Amino acid sequence: MSKVMASAAEAVADIEDGASLGIAGFGVSHRYPSTLITALRDKGPTGLTVYCNGLGQPGFPTAHLLADNHQIGHLVTCFSARPGVVSEAEKQIDAGEMTLEMVAQGTLVERMRAGGAGIPALYTPTGYGTEIAEGKDIRYFDGRPYVLEKAITTDFALVRAQQADHMGNLVFRGGSRNFNVSFAKAARVTIVEAEEIVPTGAIAAEDVDLKNLPMRVNRPATSARTYLGKPALTREQIGRRVAALLPDDAVVNLGAGLPTQVANFTRGRVMLHSENGMLNYGEFVRGDDFDPDLHDAGGYFVTLRDGASFFDSVTSFEIARGGRLYAVVLGTYQVGANGDLANWSVPGMVGGGIGGAMDLAVGARHVIAMLEHTDARGAPKLVENCDFPLTARGVVDAIVTDLALLRRPPDARRFVLEEVAAGFTADEVLSLTGMSVDVADQVGVMQESWA
Repeated sequence: MSKVMASAAEAVADIEDGASLGIAGFGVSHRYPSTLITALRDKGPTGLTVYCNGLGQPGFPTAHLLADNHQIGHLVTCFSARPGVVSEAEKQIDAGEMTLEMVAQGTLVERMRAGGAGIPALYTPTGYGTEIAEGKDIRYFDGRPYVLEKAITTDFALVRAQQADHMGNLVFRGGSRNFNVSFAKAARVTIVEAEEIVPTGAIAAEDVDLKNLPMRVNRPATSARTYLGKPALTREQIGRRVAALLPDDAVVNLGAGLPTQVANFTRGRVMLHSENGMLNYGEFVRGDDFDPDLHDAGGYFVTLRDGASFFDSVTSFEIARGGRLYAVVLGTYQVGANGDLANWSVPGMVGGGIGGAMDLAVGARHVIAMLEHTDARGAPKLVENCDFPLTARGVVDAIVTDLALLRRPPDARRFVLEEVAAGFTADEVLSLTGMSVDVADQVGVMQESWA
């Protein structure tokens, strides 16, 4: 019996008012099941509970179409808002028309995996000490606190595959496995949008990723901010300094935004990990000759190195939480003097963008914060106490900004200023810093560290 439907409209015909569904897709534009989303928009069911990494790019055929059409009643997501854009979803959340639950990216896929496996709940270290854990059960295992998270099951999942056969066997390609597998397992019915439908048997058994189920191109950031009338490091130079901190053969995750610059300066020395399901990718693609299924967690198209591998987001976060990452490099809004990290929301934002940062911050052996030294108004981002919502407590052990390198030795109560950008003095950097720090006996020059 063939499971192939005649049209997208026929495929979503059973989704009624009040249904719950997981919608796969990564970042703002990567591999959303756009044809199915458009058909569901046209069908018009309301009061939907939608689980997703994010709604995607407003104005494009992503899950934002459902919000624009006032079809979502409850949203469970890692990214409800992005800086500089006020979406229709944010307006409805702010007005009380749509309820919102923010969830860490690794927690979302793990809750989906648990639901699909018949496991009712799980304990995770992710989110402890932040508002994400408020009201949830906390238990200690081996002296470490863990947060109880309930499993997720849904009525439907909308996913996108490279190939499907008539029995419902699926093949995903490159970094596009991400959420598809866990979302499908958690759903009572999975609806697939495929690039190609092939005869049953055409997909080799060992190539099946999911079985029998019922844009941006980066350009170098060469401009530099000015402090006290002098230029600081450029964004790519900050990436170059971070890359020099990483030892050979380390497994390292690069967060979205500024940290992605590090990829261009590792020179193959380290193995880069991405939470959308890639290991051992390389630098950015220059120009228009890119593969749409090879992108990092920030959405930038990347190259592959010999020995690269692909997997879904469940496996990716197992690598992160299992202590197999030497380091994670994360952009952030604030870093506290005690190593607190705040990088997912700012005052006035409706929700925010947790993404994978919470899981990565508590799972990696080292956390490097990579940021510009002050915000656009000149206020310090390195502060005594974070007043933005926390991502994780006390996890940051190195800070690299466009003005300075600071490190926090084990068990130390303060960061130590070790290097400053060329042309600046330690006192000048301290005048722009909002936290109390110690100063090394010999303060080096950042640019000389990669000479």
